[in-house]
Amino acid sequence: MQEMLAVMTITVLAVISPGADFAMVTRESWRHGRRAGLWAALGIAAGVQVHVAYTLVGVGLLIVQLPWLFTGIKWVGAAYLIYIGWRTLQDRSPVVDVTQERAELPLPAGTARQSRWREPMQALRTGFLTNALNPKCTLFVVSTFTQVVHPGTGWGLGLAYGAFMSFAHWAWFSLVALGFSAGWMRAAMVRRQQLVRRTIGGALMTLGGLLAMASR
Repeated sequence: MQEMLAVMTITVLAVISPGADFAMVTRESWRHGRRAGLWAALGIAAGVQVHVAYTLVGVGLLIVQLPWLFTGIKWVGAAYLIYIGWRTLQDRSPVVDVTQERAELPLPAGTARQSRWREPMQALRTGFLTNALNPKCTLFVVSTFTQVVHPGTGWGLGLAYGAFMSFAHWAWFSLVALGFSAGWMRAAMVRRQQLVRRTIGGALMTLGGLLAMASR
């Protein structure tokens, strides 16, 4: 019971701390609306399972014990954040009310189906890669399983802990998506979209830069 409470407490504190995942969900919710934000949250939850999987089979310890390998993960994660941040800063397409736009400009059935699924899948992929390449999440999962979880803990309980970690990420970032895609919030951000672009893009590039500097 004590082990379970420790895992849950550490997970909740790690999830709500601001970072790349938070910035990415905010970006998707503001840029493409509520559905994209929720799919990004689901992608983040799926990304957590990457860290859980390699930790359970012992690769997590190998990553931490081999500095060059962990540094490589940091560099890849930093490059991805800087890339997404740069794309956000360079994006000049106006942000509009997607629902209203589609209602006013009905598309052919085939095009509508493609558009309906393209944005959610892109948001899912972005959320997944942001978390899967996030060394902060690597350290969180590995340290939790090595420092808190008892060596005698079975695979079943380990998988249950991993499922809770994913659920906590999904629940929190779904709330973030709902908050930043709410009508009044999104309307305010759309009115100030250039400032929002600079803020989100700058935050992502700063996070990537700090990660790259830490990798040196």
